[in-house]
Amino acid sequence: MIDLYTWSTPNGRKASIMLEEVGLPYNLHTIDIGADEQFAPEFIKISPNNKIPAIVDPEGPDGEPISIFESGAILIYLAEKTGSALLPSEPRTRLDVMQWLMFQMGGVGPFFGQAHHFLRFAKEDVPYAKDRYRTETHRLYGVMDKRLAEVPYLAGQDYSLADVATYPWAMRWEWHEIDLADRFPNVWNWMQGISERPAVQRGFNVPPVA
Repeated sequence: MIDLYTWSTPNGRKASIMLEEVGLPYNLHTIDIGADEQFAPEFIKISPNNKIPAIVDPEGPDGEPISIFESGAILIYLAEKTGSALLPSEPRTRLDVMQWLMFQMGGVGPFFGQAHHFLRFAKEDVPYAKDRYRTETHRLYGVMDKRLAEVPYLAGQDYSLADVATYPWAMRWEWHEIDLADRFPNVWNWMQGISERPAVQRGFNVPPVA
């Protein structure tokens, strides 16, 4: 059984949704980042960058335990471990999935995260930063909306790792000072459809929100 170390953040939810999607059993270990538990020496041994999520698989590729940090790496590992169709083997479709997964990791995650900080949590008002990250967040929604006008999922015709990775970030749209349904209806409809998946519903509530 896989050990999942996580908290109720978009990156954390990527891992729990993925575990539910591929049907692997897991033990939940909560890492309360509000209480700085991510800096505990025991956790840093698993996640050297002191970030959640992280997993420990007692049956790694060589049969020996392996720990994995970084949410994107976790998604790829779990897909390859289980042979999941969420990461296709056909080269062209696999590349489409990888491109849109990297779009999330290099764009959506970092910029949405900075928007969260400056629009909601910063202890001082920094208008330049708020405008910069709000604008880029809205631009990224525009990229997604244009793509989703052409295909039902980010990587094409099928639900994939790219959707697993991006969905939890889009679900915080209310933090981004945007009327998502009105401005980017294709993103909104994509998000509503994914919300209906049972695995997504289970994984999104890990750990349960009080």
